[in-house]
Amino acid sequence: METAICGRVSISPNPPFPPSKSGERHLLNRKCLYRSSLANMSASAIGKGGGLLERPTIETTTPGRESEFDVRKSRKMAPPYRVLLHNDNFNKREYVVQVLMKVIPGMTLDNAVNIMQEAHYNGLSVVIVCTQADAEEHCMQLRGNGLLSSIEPDGSGC
Repeated sequence: METAICGRVSISPNPPFPPSKSGERHLLNRKCLYRSSLANMSASAIGKGGGLLERPTIETTTPGRESEFDVRKSRKMAPPYRVLLHNDNFNKREYVVQVLMKVIPGMTLDNAVNIMQEAHYNGLSVVIVCTQADAEEHCMQLRGNGLLSSIEPDGSGC
């Protein structure tokens, strides 16, 4: 909804044009009182000086383009994916921990060791749950460093 005040607003308590009939005076004063109080409120909100109302900026989105809100909403609604680490008999445990800490953002040493141990003993462990695009990227980085990994949709929900 767009609202704007057109023209100049009289801040004086006297109306700018004398009314021709006595009934019009009451109506004119009410309109001017509302506009002048609106101008006074906006001028006092600005601070000392000023008194001019700035033209409102109207954001428009071009058809076919999503706004920032729509993009964030679609990211939130994307189903989560799990990045899985598979056990292999080729890589040393220390190397697996180093790769996990290098590839996964925010991975601590304790978490990396726990993930490596779980994959070693159970054959499979969950590395991280994230969006599909991030999961694919992490999986490719793990594979690029010689680890066996895959992704799958997270069935547990958010």
